[in-house]
Amino acid sequence: MAPTPVASAPSPVADGAAVSPDPIALDALDKRLLDIIQTAFPLTPRPYADLGRLLDISEEEAFQRVRSLRQRKVIRRLGANFQSARLGFVSTLCAAKVPEERMEAFVAAVNACPGVTHNYLREHAYNIWFTCIGPSREDVQATLDDISARTGVAILNLPATKMFKIRVDFRMSDDE
Repeated sequence: MAPTPVASAPSPVADGAAVSPDPIALDALDKRLLDIIQTAFPLTPRPYADLGRLLDISEEEAFQRVRSLRQRKVIRRLGANFQSARLGFVSTLCAAKVPEERMEAFVAAVNACPGVTHNYLREHAYNIWFTCIGPSREDVQATLDDISARTGVAILNLPATKMFKIRVDFRMSDDE
């Protein structure tokens, strides 16, 4: 069973909203835009102008389309992905058995941590899974200990022993 996003970690580019299960109508231009920005968002002084040139639309229309896709929750997050290990950071996968009556407080505590990058609700005894990144294993453990102390919920810390990076792009348009 696929995980249900609980909320994105708070950041300037994450809105923290759950994804709607209802399909959203996208026109051909929205699909082409999504194809581009998944892996090739322009890192330039005027990225929306560059997107507009690629799509033969104005800078303003490119910006408004991205804004609309975010508002409709098609785009959940718009930002960079960094290889944390190359920056000297460590990450871990975490799991917790969170009682329903503590769910809201636990999710809020987890999402308040700047090192949390994902947070998912699962149908399993361990019903909350999230990742946490920090400058050291000790720092990450201190963060997890703090969350547990504040919420009364124990967290299972599952540090990676081997890193697998899988790039996933969701092809939206029929263009090649």
